[in-house]
This record gives sequence, C-alpha cells and structure tokens, in this order.
Amino acid sequence: MSITNSRMLKTFDEPRGGLGVAWLATFRRDATLLLRRRSDLMNPLVFFALVITLFPLGISPESRQLATIAPGLLWVAALLATLLSLDSLFRIDLEDGCLEQLLLAPQPLAALVLAKVAVHWLMTGLPLALMAPLLGLMLGLPVQGFAVLSLSLVLGTASLSLIGAIGAALTVGLSRGGVLLSLLVLPLYIPVLIFGAGAVQATLLGDGAGAHLAILGALLSLALMLAPWAIAASLRISING
Repeated sequence: MSITNSRMLKTFDEPRGGLGVAWLATFRRDATLLLRRRSDLMNPLVFFALVITLFPLGISPESRQLATIAPGLLWVAALLATLLSLDSLFRIDLEDGCLEQLLLAPQPLAALVLAKVAVHWLMTGLPLALMAPLLGLMLGLPVQGFAVLSLSLVLGTASLSLIGAIGAALTVGLSRGGVLLSLLVLPLYIPVLIFGAGAVQATLLGDGAGAHLAILGALLSLALMLAPWAIAASLRISING
C-alpha cells in the first residue's frame, strides 16, 4: 500500500481525526493520485477536443450550420467525456484495498465519497467547462454564448459527476462494468443535457438563460443532497453483497 494510502488510513483511525480532517485527507489523496495518472487526467479532455474537431468533417464546414448545432454538440461531447473517466472512480481503490477501509471508517461514508466526486469534477468537469468556449470558436459559436456555456457546464458537469458516481459504485465490482455504467446513468443525464444545451441556445436567441440555469442549479442541489447517500449505499451493496 502506498504512503499516501497509509497516511489517509491513519487519519481515519485517529480519534481526533474529525470529519473535516478525513474529508480533506480523502480529497488530497485522490487529487494526488489523479495528478500522477496523467493519462486518466488527459483522456477526457483529448476526447472532448477530438469529437468537436472531427464532427464538422462529417456534417458540413459551413459556419452557420455549425453554429446552430454547437450548443448541443458541445454538451453531448462534454457529457461523454465525463462518462469516460467515471469507470475508474472507485475501481483503483477497490484494487488496492482502500475502498474497504473507507467503508470501515468511523466517518460517514457519504461525506468521504463526496470528496472523491469533488476531485473527479475538479479534474474533469471544470477543465471541460473552461475548454468549451475555445472549441466553440471552431464551431462558430457566437461570443455572447461563451459565458453561459461555461456556467452551464460548471453546474451541469457537477451534477453529471454526482449521478455518474452512483453508477460507478454499483458497477465497481464488475470486471467489465463500463457498458453497464453507461446504460445506468445515461437516462439520468438527459435532464441535465436538455437544460444545459437549452441555456446556451436561449442566450443565442435572446431569450435569456436564467430559467435554464436555475433548473440546472436545482438539479445540482438535489444531486448534492441525495447522491452521496446513494453512492454510499451502492458501494456497500457492491462490496458486501
């Protein structure tokens, strides 16, 4: 077991190690491990860029047509890029034995898994949101849609990470759970996709994106309240049976 894992487990066992200390230890450990796995960090971003770059070749290079489909295309590509990195969210912890220690920790499991999801969003969803306007330029997306595009992706990808983590927890014990993970979470992603792309489209049409962004915020609030408990329950089912 690595030194990083040992320090985290020691933090869990310390009587003085409260929830905040354990949460930060989990967050720092996951962030450190993900930064060491450069391929896991870069794959979603490269996939996102490749989809946006290649898609015009299969449709039309005409800028007006590309600008029309740009909001939906950027959102679908971001959704798939987020899904690409979910399969390894808990699998590596299962392989090195850390996941069992998380389940045995005195701190609430729902809070600890929220730290893991926060790292996933910070390293995947946030970079996608910042990268999207640059790729929007390639599709001829008007400049007035850039801010709403990034904001909708910030809110939306956080919800996607929380929802996707439930599927990742349910399939963590399966040898080839990637396909099942996609089947489980894609239907739940549809509301986020609709209102995320709709926010950008409404801005371009001059209707204002306030209602769409409010719904995205409400979906994120609901996911923050319910998803950690669902993730914790799913992990216990997957590990303990």
